[in-house]
Amino acid sequence: MKTEDLQALGLTEDQIKKVFELSGKDVNAEKKKTQAAEADRDQWKTRAETAEETLKGFDGVDVEGLNKQIEDWKNKAAEAEKDFQKQIEERDFADALKEEMEAFKFTSEAAKKAIMAEVKEAGLKLKDGKILGLSDLIGQIKEKDASAFAPDKDPAKFTEVPKESQGTQTGFNKLSLAEKMKYANEHPTSADVIEWLKK
Repeated sequence: MKTEDLQALGLTEDQIKKVFELSGKDVNAEKKKTQAAEADRDQWKTRAETAEETLKGFDGVDVEGLNKQIEDWKNKAAEAEKDFQKQIEERDFADALKEEMEAFKFTSEAAKKAIMAEVKEAGLKLKDGKILGLSDLIGQIKEKDASAFAPDKDPAKFTEVPKESQGTQTGFNKLSLAEKMKYANEHPTSADVIEWLKK
């Protein structure tokens, strides 16, 4: 697909740009799936080669000893399979969580990491690329710790207290707790912040 082809269809430059952006997202998503599949394939190949080498070493071994070793290797393979499956599930869950967290705004990167850790500990399940119960859990976390989440809109007063109210606490007291915390982080030496922290 070329720019000229899209222009010939009567698309504007903005529409053409959007088409290429959407196409790029699809390509990147497929590339990610391919890379994950290749990584899985390589791990299975390595395991098969290890098993083959081990079996070669069984030549000349007595039957009873051989049966015991085979049973041991079966148990090890079953454990390795469990570990491998768990790693794949954890990787897929982490990828999905990272993607779904983009829908939320946080007051800091530390707040985001803490909430992601809390979600992982909650034991939610992944189905069809979506984390079941995530919205409900985020709602509960918001109720417990609203200060970790940034407001949807960023009012002007959020970044600056009016000059005439500095030192009087008038404008500063009108801010929400989350807004006060952000303002305090951005203006730690402000008279309003110092006075507030003394309380």
